[in-house]
Amino acid sequence: MNDDDDRPPLVLLHGLTYDKRQWGPVRRELAAIDPDRQVLTLDLPGHGDSPRRASYRMVEVAEVVHAQVTEAGLATPIVVGHSVGAVVATTYAARYPVRGVVNLDQILLPGPFGVAVRQAEPTLRGPEWRRVWDTQLAGMGIESLPAEAREIVATATDPRPDLLLGYWGEILHGSDEGIAAERSRDLLSIGERMIPYRWVTSSEPPARYLAWLTEALPEVDVTVLPGSHFPHLAEPATIARLLTTG
Repeated sequence: MNDDDDRPPLVLLHGLTYDKRQWGPVRRELAAIDPDRQVLTLDLPGHGDSPRRASYRMVEVAEVVHAQVTEAGLATPIVVGHSVGAVVATTYAARYPVRGVVNLDQILLPGPFGVAVRQAEPTLRGPEWRRVWDTQLAGMGIESLPAEAREIVATATDPRPDLLLGYWGEILHGSDEGIAAERSRDLLSIGERMIPYRWVTSSEPPARYLAWLTEALPEVDVTVLPGSHFPHLAEPATIARLLTTG
């Protein structure tokens, strides 16, 4: 990318238990339609080649991501996150310079998911922990994905109880009210700095959640892309166009 190129770099953050290989199809599409765009894919802490940590608090994970972005020499990127990676992206954008945030299919409040995680905590801490993750996978629409995408979901992943307990730690140890307050502060910070925020969701947003989201971030851009929890794997060309057109 030359010095006169004003296109912001893209930083792509995968979801829980996965790794940067999940962005392969999107990167292929980006190379075709925007070949000179700087793109950085990272393994979140504890995933892929990234070292494990004693704590995976979102603020700490965002700090690790920022160190990697800085090391790569990138300034004010668009931060793209899938699933829990979108929570990291939101946390990051509230604290560091960015040109935009793209949230791929992640509601920022615990809601019913938080209830399920708290109920599952005893199982997560025992030998049957994998049942909890398999239950989550069963609701992600994986069966509707193309063959290549299903293979990526099956292989570019390493589920472990320490990851689930760590990244879900704020749910297990915090209250819904506390999490909502922190998320609102983050979104207000993003909005006050006029940072564009796009949410790509696989289903129509619940009215109560959408009201909360738009109260904190009135200019949020919501795109409904029906289907799988993995929109970047289900429709990589669509996501690539979205990332390059704003």
